[in-house]
Amino acid sequence: MDREPIDHGAIHPLTIIRMKTAIEKADTLIEALAWIREFRDKITVVKVGGSVLGDPECLRHLLLDIVFMESVGMRPVIVHGGGAAINRAMAEAKLEPQFIQGRRVTDDATLAIVERILAGEVNEFLARRIEELGGRAMPLNFMGTTDTNVLFGERLQLTDDQGHVIDLGHVGHVTRVDRDTIDNICFAGMVPVIPSMCATNSGQHLNVNADTAATAVALALGAEKLVFLSDVAGVLQDKDDPNSLMHELTPQTARSMIADGSIARGMIPKVEACLETLDKGVRKIHIIDGRLRHSLLLEIFTNVGVGTVIAAKTGMG
Repeated sequence: MDREPIDHGAIHPLTIIRMKTAIEKADTLIEALAWIREFRDKITVVKVGGSVLGDPECLRHLLLDIVFMESVGMRPVIVHGGGAAINRAMAEAKLEPQFIQGRRVTDDATLAIVERILAGEVNEFLARRIEELGGRAMPLNFMGTTDTNVLFGERLQLTDDQGHVIDLGHVGHVTRVDRDTIDNICFAGMVPVIPSMCATNSGQHLNVNADTAATAVALALGAEKLVFLSDVAGVLQDKDDPNSLMHELTPQTARSMIADGSIARGMIPKVEACLETLDKGVRKIHIIDGRLRHSLLLEIFTNVGVGTVIAAKTGMG
């Protein structure tokens, strides 16, 4: 027996609105399904910085995104900084932060604070918060509950415009990543949480730029994606116009924008780190605004995304 057609005129307008909202949610899930299938069992490295760490509500939504990714079979790996928290601790110790070429000058006193805050408090807090939100996580640091370090390196040497060596103190760059340990944690269904510090062969601890640390981890793991959470929406065609977001960017265009000043200030090392990874195995690098609610899921599981993806070819998703 044929059913009578639904008379929408007899349905309360609020009920129609709720139905439309429910249908839109279902459509979003269907859209996400293809991406969930594509990225299942693949590693996504997520770099978390100060703008997100300093906002409890933004951080909660980000970590919920991480828990969701792990729950649907993806393998997220977190690499984090902690600049704002370090600056607060330095202010309490009456120490003045100094930066050269985007790197924090790290003397003995500063290193002690970086170890305590970054490799200790922030790292342990992130892992604990993931567990509280229903996920499973493992903090990987020198001094916490696990005492497991996975980043190794050597002192970083920079030069000025005249070619003179710049003394940054205890600042390093990553030369080796303990891939086996990270892989084992991922396969066990846990999220590795890695602070941006490394150890030398002699056991000296060094402060590392979080963007470059995340890049090193992504390269070592052969990650499908590297995601930089920023305090801007992504790369802007006009750095002074927040509405000029570029959703897709090729390496050639990115280099041109750095050369003509369209990409400037703190975005330069971030984009340069992206470019260095493209020809070494990481297929896509994303820069998104971590302050936007669920920006990580929106970028990965929707067709348009909310930030900038840098890839060798556009249209890669």
